[in-house]
Amino acid sequence: MNKEDLGDLEQTLGVKFKNTDTLRQAFVHRSYLNEHTDFPLGHNERLEFLGDAVLELVVTENLYANYENPEGELTNWRASLVNAEMLSKLCNELDVEEYLYLSKGEAKDKASKARKYILANTFEAIIGAIYLDCGWDVAKVFIEKHVMKELPYILEHRLFIDPKSRFQEAAQEHVGTTPSYKVLSEIGPDHEKEFEVGVFISKEHIATGKGTSKHEAQVAAADEAIKLKGW
Repeated sequence: MNKEDLGDLEQTLGVKFKNTDTLRQAFVHRSYLNEHTDFPLGHNERLEFLGDAVLELVVTENLYANYENPEGELTNWRASLVNAEMLSKLCNELDVEEYLYLSKGEAKDKASKARKYILANTFEAIIGAIYLDCGWDVAKVFIEKHVMKELPYILEHRLFIDPKSRFQEAAQEHVGTTPSYKVLSEIGPDHEKEFEVGVFISKEHIATGKGTSKHEAQVAAADEAIKLKGW
């Protein structure tokens, strides 16, 4: 793959750029510039800032135009469409990770939580680049094609409700009991702890989750419990 030739990337995105450097900059992570001070482009954070605003407005406008639900519901739906988990997934689906400009350390760390946020931020930066180079209409088509298509699945599986709430609702519906959570272990120094939390129904250990906070581990455990129970 030649990073200098962005023709395949433009084809993947379905967008033809007037200035391909605008698109290339969407993939430049700050860490890369620390190791390549002579690189001619800046990092992607300003494009990310712009893309975040464009994304939120397109999604908001689409929801407002197509659904007459109350504000609170639409807000939850929007949040489920534009959160880091969703945007990193969408970036992975585009299969554009090879175009990233990363430091050697970041490039090796593919499975980390940090990589998820890098991909989510890159997706927003791509939107910012499309808006800047091609305008509102092209950016809107891109967002509606790649982001709004996720809404039916989100609504069908109630993913706009956080996993803890969903598992609690399901447990009360199926067995009439509220789940409980227990910290099974915590390792690492105070500034870098990892928690392992179990979720229980009565005394039955249903699933385990890990996270850098107790809440994050509880959410991971609830999410896994939903999958295991088929609820």
